[in-house]
Amino acid sequence: MLGQKVKDDFGSFVGFEGGLGIWEASFAHQLIFEEPLGGPGTMGRRNLELYFETEEIEKAWSQISDADVELVHPIAEQPWGQRVFRLYDPDGHIVEVGEPLPLVARRLLDQGVDLEKVAEITMLSLEAVKKISKS
Repeated sequence: MLGQKVKDDFGSFVGFEGGLGIWEASFAHQLIFEEPLGGPGTMGRRNLELYFETEEIEKAWSQISDADVELVHPIAEQPWGQRVFRLYDPDGHIVEVGEPLPLVARRLLDQGVDLEKVAEITMLSLEAVKKISKS
């Protein structure tokens, strides 16, 4: 659903193109600490967030909101203009899906916001915003 392409699927571990890998929590805990995962509540303490970017935030939201997952919040605009949504993974960790900042800058430029203001809003350098404006 998050647009990642699976490279290897070993059941308890899935590796994706680009190097991201995820472990089944109970398997990883046993492997790392040589003891079973503690009872409920040992994972997902709001202390970890995975972040993914997509240029198709509406499409991603549609796929996620139709799935059987617990949502943190629907698409919301952050103070720097980026639109994101968040959900919980099966272990209770937060997964954020957001637009790439160059896309945010392009949208603001297309709305007539001047280069300096786009740089201020997005926290991108003025040089980066100038480069985006020319593409």
